[in-house]
Amino acid sequence: MSGQGLGRPVVTSALAVGRGVRSLWLLALLLVVWEVAARMVGSLFVPPVSQIFGAFVDTWLSASPSSLFLSSQFRADVLPSLVRLGLGYGAATVLGVGLGILIGVWRPAGAFFNPLIRLGMSVPVTALLPIAIVLFGITSGMNVFLIALGCLWPILINTYDGVRGIDRTVVTAARSLRLTRRRYFLRVLLPGASPAIFAGMRISIGIALVLMVISELYAATAGLGFYIVSQQRLFQFPQLWSAIVLLALLGILFNAVFALVERVLLRWHRNVRPDSAESH
Repeated sequence: MSGQGLGRPVVTSALAVGRGVRSLWLLALLLVVWEVAARMVGSLFVPPVSQIFGAFVDTWLSASPSSLFLSSQFRADVLPSLVRLGLGYGAATVLGVGLGILIGVWRPAGAFFNPLIRLGMSVPVTALLPIAIVLFGITSGMNVFLIALGCLWPILINTYDGVRGIDRTVVTAARSLRLTRRRYFLRVLLPGASPAIFAGMRISIGIALVLMVISELYAATAGLGFYIVSQQRLFQFPQLWSAIVLLALLGILFNAVFALVERVLLRWHRNVRPDSAESH
């Protein structure tokens, strides 16, 4: 029995590795095709993958191990972008969840603000870039404002829909138990709306990355977007593509971390299966 128990994790790990390898074969094939085609065409604007990866290491990971291999270029351009993204995304999360719960619980506020929210969500945030530059100037505050504004609407709408979508039977049962407002918020409202809240937060991660780059392309003195523009003007296209690769890796990392946090915090939600509920 002990041998079987030890063998199960090994088999599970092997199966997970096998699935991971199978899922990466297409990416590996595309990279090989890119390498061969780029060398045959000899385009200045689309260099071979080997040059891009070489520029990636030289630009971002060329420091000593004591600095975690993060180069001075990484600290000069990536860290400011991450700070702006964190501030904007954090502000949008606090405001979106708070306002979404408020208008979801208070029906008159929901009826009054819902059309305004839908209107604000339909306006492209990038169209407000000139106005943001006039209001804030070419500062980090402008970048944070655009990121926060773009991420606010998905979080707010999903929070509102999550609160309004709580099963009325559960709400009635909670009222019959005469729960205090604090216990109702922590035990009924927040858990019931949390799947929708996390869905809005996950969508906003990609929006935050896009707005971070767009705002830095046009109005910044440091950051990944600023670095991409400067390398394009200098015709340093391997370095430009290395920044794009870094953005892709950051997006994958953020989504992986968020998925892990979501899996831990919403473990109870995954364990509640509709088929098991119907069987009872």
